Amino acid sequence: MLFVFNLSAYPIYHACRMRNLLEKSVARRKPWLTGETNALRLIDGAGDGLPGLFLDTYAGNWLLSTTTGVVPPPVLEWLRDLGVTCYGKRLDTHQKESPVLLSGKEIAEPFLIRENGICYEISFQSGYSQGVFLDQRENRAQVRSLMRPGMRLLNTFAYTGAFSVAAALASAETTTLDLSQPYLDWAKRNFSHNGMDPAAHHFCKGDTFHWLKRFAKQGRKFDAIVLDPPTFSRDEKGGIFRVEENFGALAALAAEVLDPDGWMLCCTNFRRMTPWEFERQLLSSLPRLLNARHSPMPPDFTDEPYLKSVWLG
Repeated sequence: MLFVFNLSAYPIYHACRMRNLLEKSVARRKPWLTGETNALRLIDGAGDGLPGLFLDTYAGNWLLSTTTGVVPPPVLEWLRDLGVTCYGKRLDTHQKESPVLLSGKEIAEPFLIRENGICYEISFQSGYSQGVFLDQRENRAQVRSLMRPGMRLLNTFAYTGAFSVAAALASAETTTLDLSQPYLDWAKRNFSHNGMDPAAHHFCKGDTFHWLKRFAKQGRKFDAIVLDPPTFSRDEKGGIFRVEENFGALAALAAEVLDPDGWMLCCTNFRRMTPWEFERQLLSSLPRLLNARHSPMPPDFTDEPYLKSVWLG
Protein backbone atom coordinates (compact mmCIF):
# COMPACT_ATOMS: atom_id res chain seq x y z
CA MET A 1 0.00 0.00 0.00
CA LEU A 2 1.22 3.53 -0.82
CA PHE A 3 1.19 6.27 1.78
CA VAL A 4 1.44 10.05 1.36
CA PHE A 5 2.34 12.38 4.21
CA ASN A 6 1.14 15.94 4.70
CA LEU A 7 3.25 18.42 2.75
CA SER A 8 3.06 21.00 5.55
CA ALA A 9 5.12 18.71 7.76
CA TYR A 10 7.88 18.38 5.13
CA PRO A 11 10.92 20.72 5.41
CA ILE A 12 10.90 23.33 2.65
CA TYR A 13 14.62 22.94 1.95
CA HIS A 14 14.31 19.20 1.35
CA ALA A 15 11.20 19.72 -0.77
CA CYS A 16 12.99 22.20 -3.05
CA ARG A 17 16.05 19.96 -3.40
CA MET A 18 13.92 16.93 -4.23
CA ARG A 19 11.92 18.83 -6.81
CA ASN A 20 15.14 20.00 -8.44
CA LEU A 21 16.42 16.42 -8.68
CA LEU A 22 13.11 15.26 -10.17
CA GLU A 23 13.16 17.92 -12.84
CA LYS A 24 16.81 17.35 -13.74
CA SER A 25 16.34 13.60 -14.07
CA VAL A 26 13.39 13.92 -16.41
CA ALA A 27 15.06 16.65 -18.47
CA ARG A 28 18.18 14.50 -18.90
CA ARG A 29 16.15 11.72 -20.51
CA LYS A 30 13.82 13.88 -22.57
CA PRO A 31 16.01 13.67 -25.73
CA TRP A 32 15.64 9.88 -25.69
CA LEU A 33 11.86 10.13 -26.04
CA THR A 34 11.10 10.05 -29.75
CA GLY A 35 8.41 8.95 -32.15
CA GLU A 36 10.08 5.55 -32.24
CA THR A 37 10.44 5.12 -28.45
CA ASN A 38 8.05 6.70 -25.96
CA ALA A 39 8.59 4.38 -22.99
CA LEU A 40 11.63 4.46 -20.71
CA ARG A 41 12.81 5.11 -17.15
CA LEU A 42 12.70 8.77 -16.15
CA ILE A 43 14.06 8.45 -12.60
CA ASP A 44 16.18 5.55 -11.39
CA GLY A 45 16.58 5.75 -7.65
CA ALA A 46 20.02 6.41 -6.21
CA GLY A 47 21.43 6.76 -9.71
CA ASP A 48 19.57 10.07 -9.88
CA GLY A 49 20.05 11.04 -6.25
CA LEU A 50 16.59 9.77 -5.29
CA PRO A 51 17.10 6.40 -3.56
CA GLY A 52 14.07 4.15 -3.45
CA LEU A 53 12.17 6.19 -6.05
CA PHE A 54 11.64 5.01 -9.62
CA LEU A 55 9.57 6.65 -12.35
CA ASP A 56 8.73 5.16 -15.75
CA THR A 57 6.87 6.73 -18.64
CA TYR A 58 4.63 4.67 -20.88
CA ALA A 59 3.63 6.91 -23.80
CA GLY A 60 3.22 9.87 -21.47
CA ASN A 61 1.45 7.91 -18.74
CA TRP A 62 3.70 7.63 -15.71
CA LEU A 63 4.26 4.90 -13.14
CA LEU A 64 5.96 5.77 -9.85
CA SER A 65 7.42 2.89 -7.82
CA THR A 66 8.87 3.11 -4.32
CA THR A 67 10.70 0.61 -2.16
CA THR A 68 9.19 2.01 1.05
CA GLY A 69 5.56 2.39 0.09
CA VAL A 70 5.80 6.10 0.92
CA VAL A 71 5.32 8.81 -1.71
CA PRO A 72 7.23 11.88 -0.51
CA PRO A 73 4.90 14.91 -0.46
CA PRO A 74 7.12 17.00 -2.79
CA VAL A 75 6.87 14.24 -5.39
CA LEU A 76 3.09 14.17 -5.24
CA GLU A 77 2.91 17.97 -5.41
CA TRP A 78 5.27 17.98 -8.42
CA LEU A 79 3.14 15.37 -10.22
CA ARG A 80 -0.07 17.30 -9.59
CA ASP A 81 1.52 20.59 -10.69
CA LEU A 82 2.52 18.94 -13.98
CA GLY A 83 -1.01 17.61 -14.44
CA VAL A 84 0.39 14.29 -15.63
CA THR A 85 -1.42 10.99 -15.23
CA CYS A 86 0.66 8.97 -12.79
CA TYR A 87 0.01 5.69 -11.04
CA GLY A 88 1.99 4.43 -8.07
CA LYS A 89 2.95 1.09 -6.56
CA ARG A 90 5.23 -0.34 -3.91
CA LEU A 91 8.15 -2.51 -5.00
CA ASP A 92 9.28 -5.76 -3.43
CA THR A 93 6.09 -6.63 -1.62
CA HIS A 94 4.76 -10.15 -1.28
CA GLN A 95 1.27 -8.88 -2.01
CA LYS A 96 2.26 -7.59 -5.50
CA GLU A 97 -0.43 -4.92 -5.41
CA SER A 98 -1.81 -3.20 -8.49
CA PRO A 99 -0.86 0.45 -9.10
CA VAL A 100 -3.14 3.16 -7.72
CA LEU A 101 -3.87 6.54 -9.28
CA LEU A 102 -1.78 9.37 -7.78
CA SER A 103 -2.51 12.23 -10.17
CA GLY A 104 -4.25 13.02 -13.44
CA LYS A 105 -6.94 11.06 -15.22
CA GLU A 106 -7.72 7.42 -14.63
CA ILE A 107 -6.67 5.03 -17.40
CA ALA A 108 -9.25 2.27 -17.40
CA GLU A 109 -8.29 0.58 -20.68
CA PRO A 110 -5.07 -0.88 -22.09
CA PHE A 111 -3.06 1.39 -24.37
CA LEU A 112 -0.04 1.11 -26.68
CA ILE A 113 3.53 2.26 -26.29
CA ARG A 114 6.29 2.31 -28.89
CA GLU A 115 9.77 0.90 -28.38
CA ASN A 116 12.20 1.14 -31.29
CA GLY A 117 9.18 1.32 -33.56
CA ILE A 118 7.47 -1.74 -32.03
CA CYS A 119 4.04 -1.45 -30.40
CA TYR A 120 3.39 -3.14 -27.06
CA GLU A 121 0.15 -3.20 -25.09
CA ILE A 122 0.30 -1.76 -21.57
CA SER A 123 -2.25 -1.92 -18.78
CA PHE A 124 -2.30 -0.21 -15.39
CA GLN A 125 -5.28 -2.40 -14.44
CA SER A 126 -3.68 -5.82 -14.96
CA GLY A 127 -1.98 -6.33 -11.61
CA TYR A 128 1.58 -5.78 -10.43
CA SER A 129 3.27 -5.87 -13.88
CA GLN A 130 2.18 -3.57 -16.69
CA GLY A 131 2.99 -5.62 -19.79
CA VAL A 132 6.64 -5.03 -20.70
CA PHE A 133 9.92 -4.80 -18.80
CA LEU A 134 11.66 -1.61 -19.87
CA ASP A 135 15.08 -2.80 -18.69
CA GLN A 136 15.11 -5.36 -21.53
CA ARG A 137 14.71 -2.73 -24.27
CA GLU A 138 18.21 -3.03 -25.74
CA ASN A 139 18.21 -6.83 -25.49
CA ARG A 140 15.00 -6.89 -27.53
CA ALA A 141 16.61 -4.64 -30.13
CA GLN A 142 19.64 -6.95 -30.25
CA VAL A 143 17.45 -10.03 -30.69
CA ARG A 144 15.67 -8.36 -33.60
CA SER A 145 18.98 -7.43 -35.24
CA LEU A 146 20.32 -11.00 -34.95
CA MET A 147 17.31 -12.75 -36.45
CA ARG A 148 17.03 -13.57 -40.14
CA PRO A 149 14.04 -14.72 -42.22
CA GLY A 150 13.18 -18.31 -41.40
CA MET A 151 15.22 -18.51 -38.20
CA ARG A 152 13.45 -20.10 -35.21
CA LEU A 153 13.26 -18.37 -31.83
CA LEU A 154 12.10 -20.01 -28.60
CA ASN A 155 11.01 -17.44 -26.01
CA THR A 156 10.60 -19.09 -22.59
CA PHE A 157 8.98 -17.52 -19.51
CA ALA A 158 7.71 -15.19 -22.22
CA TYR A 159 5.21 -13.08 -20.25
CA THR A 160 3.49 -10.95 -22.94
CA GLY A 161 5.82 -12.08 -25.73
CA ALA A 162 7.88 -8.93 -26.27
CA PHE A 163 10.99 -10.83 -27.40
CA SER A 164 8.84 -12.93 -29.73
CA VAL A 165 7.35 -9.86 -31.38
CA ALA A 166 10.79 -8.32 -31.88
CA ALA A 167 12.07 -11.50 -33.53
CA ALA A 168 8.96 -11.98 -35.65
CA LEU A 169 9.36 -8.48 -37.06
CA ALA A 170 12.66 -9.72 -38.48
CA SER A 171 10.68 -12.50 -40.22
CA ALA A 172 11.70 -15.19 -37.72
CA GLU A 173 9.43 -18.09 -36.75
CA THR A 174 8.70 -17.79 -33.04
CA THR A 175 7.56 -20.10 -30.25
CA THR A 176 6.22 -18.28 -27.18
CA LEU A 177 6.08 -20.29 -23.97
CA ASP A 178 4.47 -19.26 -20.67
CA LEU A 179 2.49 -20.79 -17.80
CA SER A 180 -0.30 -18.20 -18.10
CA GLN A 181 -2.95 -18.33 -20.79
CA PRO A 182 -3.94 -14.68 -20.20
CA TYR A 183 -0.33 -13.64 -20.88
CA LEU A 184 -0.20 -15.79 -24.01
CA ASP A 185 -3.40 -14.10 -25.19
CA TRP A 186 -1.76 -10.75 -24.45
CA ALA A 187 1.27 -11.84 -26.50
CA LYS A 188 -1.00 -12.66 -29.44
CA ARG A 189 -2.50 -9.17 -29.22
CA ASN A 190 1.02 -7.73 -29.33
CA PHE A 191 1.57 -9.58 -32.60
CA SER A 192 -1.66 -8.14 -33.95
CA HIS A 193 -0.76 -4.61 -32.80
CA ASN A 194 2.27 -4.86 -35.08
CA GLY A 195 0.37 -6.07 -38.13
CA MET A 196 1.36 -9.74 -37.76
CA ASP A 197 -0.90 -12.77 -37.68
CA PRO A 198 -0.31 -14.70 -34.42
CA ALA A 199 -1.61 -17.83 -36.15
CA ALA A 200 1.63 -17.88 -38.15
CA HIS A 201 3.56 -18.48 -34.91
CA HIS A 202 3.50 -20.98 -32.04
CA PHE A 203 2.21 -20.45 -28.50
CA CYS A 204 2.69 -23.06 -25.77
CA LYS A 205 1.10 -22.99 -22.33
CA GLY A 206 2.89 -24.78 -19.52
CA ASP A 207 6.07 -25.33 -17.58
CA THR A 208 9.31 -24.48 -19.40
CA PHE A 209 11.16 -27.54 -18.07
CA HIS A 210 8.37 -29.78 -19.32
CA TRP A 211 8.29 -28.20 -22.77
CA LEU A 212 12.08 -28.28 -23.20
CA LYS A 213 12.08 -32.02 -22.50
CA ARG A 214 9.15 -32.46 -24.89
CA PHE A 215 10.89 -30.49 -27.66
CA ALA A 216 14.02 -32.62 -27.16
CA LYS A 217 12.03 -35.86 -27.55
CA GLN A 218 10.44 -34.45 -30.70
CA GLY A 219 13.86 -33.59 -32.11
CA ARG A 220 12.80 -29.98 -32.45
CA LYS A 221 15.60 -27.40 -32.74
CA PHE A 222 15.80 -23.62 -32.44
CA ASP A 223 18.31 -21.12 -33.77
CA ALA A 224 17.87 -18.83 -30.78
CA ILE A 225 16.53 -19.25 -27.23
CA VAL A 226 15.66 -16.60 -24.64
CA LEU A 227 15.80 -17.69 -20.98
CA ASP A 228 14.56 -15.06 -18.53
CA PRO A 229 13.02 -16.98 -15.61
CA PRO A 230 11.73 -15.61 -12.30
CA THR A 231 14.30 -15.66 -9.51
CA PHE A 232 12.18 -18.14 -7.57
CA SER A 233 9.28 -20.38 -8.59
CA ARG A 234 7.52 -23.57 -7.60
CA ASP A 235 6.08 -26.01 -10.14
CA GLU A 236 2.83 -27.98 -9.95
CA LYS A 237 4.59 -30.89 -8.21
CA GLY A 238 6.17 -28.66 -5.58
CA GLY A 239 9.60 -28.56 -7.20
CA ILE A 240 11.51 -25.36 -6.45
CA PHE A 241 13.55 -23.33 -8.92
CA ARG A 242 16.13 -20.84 -7.65
CA VAL A 243 18.18 -18.82 -10.12
CA GLU A 244 21.35 -18.99 -8.03
CA GLU A 245 21.17 -22.79 -7.87
CA ASN A 246 19.25 -24.03 -10.89
CA PHE A 247 19.79 -21.69 -13.85
CA GLY A 248 22.67 -23.84 -15.10
CA ALA A 249 20.44 -26.91 -15.25
CA LEU A 250 17.79 -24.90 -17.08
CA ALA A 251 20.33 -23.66 -19.62
CA ALA A 252 21.70 -27.18 -20.13
CA LEU A 253 18.19 -28.42 -20.87
CA ALA A 254 17.67 -25.58 -23.34
CA ALA A 255 20.97 -26.37 -25.03
CA GLU A 256 19.56 -29.80 -25.96
CA VAL A 257 17.13 -28.09 -28.36
CA LEU A 258 19.53 -25.42 -29.62
CA ASP A 259 20.89 -25.70 -33.14
CA PRO A 260 24.71 -26.25 -33.16
CA ASP A 261 25.14 -22.80 -34.71
CA GLY A 262 22.54 -21.16 -32.47
CA TRP A 263 22.75 -18.78 -29.53
CA MET A 264 21.05 -18.25 -26.18
CA LEU A 265 20.27 -15.10 -24.22
CA CYS A 266 20.25 -15.84 -20.48
CA CYS A 267 18.97 -13.14 -18.12
CA THR A 268 18.33 -12.72 -14.42
CA ASN A 269 17.52 -9.78 -12.16
CA PHE A 270 18.68 -11.68 -9.06
CA ARG A 271 20.67 -9.05 -7.16
CA ARG A 272 22.70 -11.33 -4.88
CA MET A 273 24.78 -12.72 -7.73
CA THR A 274 27.44 -10.92 -9.75
CA PRO A 275 27.53 -11.09 -13.56
CA TRP A 276 30.66 -13.25 -13.34
CA GLU A 277 29.08 -15.68 -10.88
CA PHE A 278 26.14 -15.93 -13.27
CA GLU A 279 28.46 -16.55 -16.24
CA ARG A 280 30.40 -19.18 -14.29
CA GLN A 281 27.22 -21.08 -13.48
CA LEU A 282 26.20 -21.05 -17.13
CA LEU A 283 29.56 -22.09 -18.60
CA SER A 284 30.03 -24.89 -16.08
CA SER A 285 26.75 -26.37 -17.32
CA LEU A 286 27.32 -25.68 -21.01
CA PRO A 287 30.76 -26.93 -22.03
CA ARG A 288 30.13 -26.49 -25.77
CA LEU A 289 28.93 -22.89 -25.52
CA LEU A 290 32.22 -21.24 -24.58
CA ASN A 291 31.64 -17.81 -26.13
CA ALA A 292 29.99 -15.59 -23.50
CA ARG A 293 29.20 -11.90 -23.94
CA HIS A 294 27.58 -9.57 -21.42
CA SER A 295 25.27 -6.72 -22.41
CA PRO A 296 24.72 -3.64 -20.21
CA MET A 297 21.42 -2.21 -19.07
CA PRO A 298 19.89 0.69 -21.03
CA PRO A 299 21.43 4.11 -20.25
CA ASP A 300 18.26 5.41 -18.58
CA PHE A 301 18.85 2.83 -15.82
CA THR A 302 21.46 4.65 -13.74
CA ASP A 303 21.05 2.88 -10.39
CA GLU A 304 22.48 -0.53 -9.53
CA PRO A 305 22.91 -2.65 -12.71
CA TYR A 306 20.82 -5.51 -11.33
CA LEU A 307 19.93 -7.12 -14.69
CA LYS A 308 22.51 -9.68 -15.80
CA SER A 309 22.35 -10.55 -19.51
CA VAL A 310 24.71 -13.16 -20.95
CA TRP A 311 24.72 -14.12 -24.63
CA LEU A 312 26.03 -17.62 -25.30
CA GLY A 313 26.85 -19.16 -28.66
